[in-house]
Amino acid sequence: MPYLSKIALNPRRRAAAALLSSPHRLHAAILSGLAVQPVTERVLWRLERSTPHRAEVLVLTESRPSWAHLVDDAGWPGADGGAPLIADYTPLLDRITRGREFAFRLTANPVQSIPRPTRPSEQQAARLKEEANHGSRQRGFRVAHRTAAQQLQWLLKRSERHGFTIPDATTTPPAPGLHSEDQKLSAGPAVTIVSRDILRFHKRPDGPRVTLSTATFEGRLRVTDPDTLRASLLGGIGPAKGYGQGLLTLAPLRTSEDGHG
Repeated sequence: MPYLSKIALNPRRRAAAALLSSPHRLHAAILSGLAVQPVTERVLWRLERSTPHRAEVLVLTESRPSWAHLVDDAGWPGADGGAPLIADYTPLLDRITRGREFAFRLTANPVQSIPRPTRPSEQQAARLKEEANHGSRQRGFRVAHRTAAQQLQWLLKRSERHGFTIPDATTTPPAPGLHSEDQKLSAGPAVTIVSRDILRFHKRPDGPRVTLSTATFEGRLRVTDPDTLRASLLGGIGPAKGYGQGLLTLAPLRTSEDGHG
């Protein structure tokens, strides 16, 4: 049975600041909330930072977790609003039917595969050298999409394979006489990039630096294949899932102040 959790962290606490500065450390702390170790189940998570004074982590797990260690070390233990929320995810999965529309939010690492990078990183250069020495050729190189337009196209091209489409945004028609009958207004796909970031961190103090380009998408989707969309919700979208990427969350279309979950 999958569970979706929301954990509030206090950025002013030293332990929280250390976790928030490194997706690698935060991922390890999240895995510590599962009783069966080593963790073999799929765990997805996403960091939400709406204000400088509060951070929230959404976590999707297959088994019921415990977040007492995160609250005690990095949250607000005993305070109103400090307790983590843990909800059964099954009711949402059951509401997914063909043709239904949802609001969605996704933070992802949009990438592409190319034969050879123009400006190889240290790790890519080492791999190129090793391949040249052994006369071998492996898979292509995964490189990030840099521009917002590229990142948006990355999502639009992959939506069908994940069980949904992104319909056109609705527009308010202009007053009569302001446009001719043969002109059609198009607002484009009902999705926007609400934030972009470049994450830089080290897995180990003496290890190479990891760099991730991320984009957070919000919009409206229409279900085309319920089973495939359920699999995408549980399995994530795109790479770098261990670093807080790929968690797609849905919410009812806004007729009130519904949140994503």
